Amino acid sequence: MTSLMFDSSLALSEDAQNLLFREARTANSFTNQHVSTDQIEAIYELVKFGPTAMNNQPLRLLLVQSDEGRERLAPHMSEGNRAKTAIAPLVAVLAADTDFHDRLPEHFPHFPEARDMFVGKDDFRAGQAEFNAALQIGYFIVGVRAAGLAAGPMGGFDKEGIDGEFFAGTALKSQLVVNIGHPGEDAWIDRLPRLAVRDAVTVV
Repeated sequence: MTSLMFDSSLALSEDAQNLLFREARTANSFTNQHVSTDQIEAIYELVKFGPTAMNNQPLRLLLVQSDEGRERLAPHMSEGNRAKTAIAPLVAVLAADTDFHDRLPEHFPHFPEARDMFVGKDDFRAGQAEFNAALQIGYFIVGVRAAGLAAGPMGGFDKEGIDGEFFAGTALKSQLVVNIGHPGEDAWIDRLPRLAVRDAVTVV
């Protein structure tokens, strides 16, 4: 079992280390306490500073809060994820903008030719969008924890179905669905083992 002892060599306080990592868990149930869009906006304002290649920032968030929105989303979730998604206080559909390159003149202004690198290269651009959105998704989940909330990320859904339902006619491609709220009763299973440093880190 990996030690959960406080590591004083890190700049973060013990409380922050525990909040963001050691005590944070993937939640499967939530209380009915409201999660506001203002909270998600505050989370985004923090995590947007995480690095992406060429500052391309492809992550886009669709917040599903209304009953109507949940009714549209639920049929596209896998059976095991449908019920908990229906009752989570807030659900975020995280998507990658495959036309991120159109914003590069604004986001990467010191390299005027940046956009041209991606024009007409749909597969390359989509790969870059998905990779960098994945980075931002990691930042976002940690940001949810930083707000004192729990995240329940799920990959079990029909991507084409969600894209057709919510992103038709756009360049957005769904990547992950995340339930967000305060953890409820029996919100998680026992913590699963993590790789030890000796198994994950090589020094050359």
